[in-house]
Amino acid sequence: MPDGNLLLGFAAGLAISVVTTPAGVSGAVFLLPVQLSVLHVPNPAVTPTNLLYNVVAGPGALARYARGGALRSPLAGLLVLGTLPGVLIGASVRVHLVADADVFRLCAAVVLAPLGVWLLLPRRTRTATRKGLGRKAVLGLAFAAGCVGGVYGIGGGSLLSPLLVGAGLSVAVVAPAALLSTFATSIAGCLAFAALSFTAPGDVAPDWALGIACGVGGLIGGYLGAALQPRLPERLLRSLLGALAVAVAGVYAVQVAV
Repeated sequence: MPDGNLLLGFAAGLAISVVTTPAGVSGAVFLLPVQLSVLHVPNPAVTPTNLLYNVVAGPGALARYARGGALRSPLAGLLVLGTLPGVLIGASVRVHLVADADVFRLCAAVVLAPLGVWLLLPRRTRTATRKGLGRKAVLGLAFAAGCVGGVYGIGGGSLLSPLLVGAGLSVAVVAPAALLSTFATSIAGCLAFAALSFTAPGDVAPDWALGIACGVGGLIGGYLGAALQPRLPERLLRSLLGALAVAVAGVYAVQVAV
């Protein structure tokens, strides 16, 4: 990996995580097209490289949230419990069954675009409760997000955050819980891909140098982004999350089209 690409990866991880962390999104979903189109990471190695980014970048934001006790919420435990088995299944599916990401990208765009628009619409701020979302529903969403995270290396937070906030949860509650589940599932996903690389053909193991370079940028940016969150109003965070969801949908739609 050329040094220029490592510097570019560091800068991309830093810039993306500052913007996405306050909304509970690790930024890996935006790093994925950068790796594919700019840094030319081969498939399926791009998935574990993205997960490696989450592992290295995660502690920055989590350390900041832990200082305020935000990681002790019941939601955080539910999300980790649901996403961990999902990411192991997703990693196996990615290596053995999934040859083309276009179907996922199209489905994700169809879900995220209207959800993002809905979050952008003006409405009264809802309370930070789990009314309307039972334990089984949260676990089901987390499991599905974990499977997607294992297949595409996006950690699941980019899907869980808008879904949970759209269901009425506060961004202040969702953001640290989603980032904690992303961190936990990314560790499990990296280990799963590392194990699969011994038996599966092709580029299965992560690009360690690039993943670490991107992750160090994300580590710094995530800490800064988490520090910004308490200073930002709930409405602005909802709008940011909605804009991110629409942007991700647009990125995936363009990738499918080309």
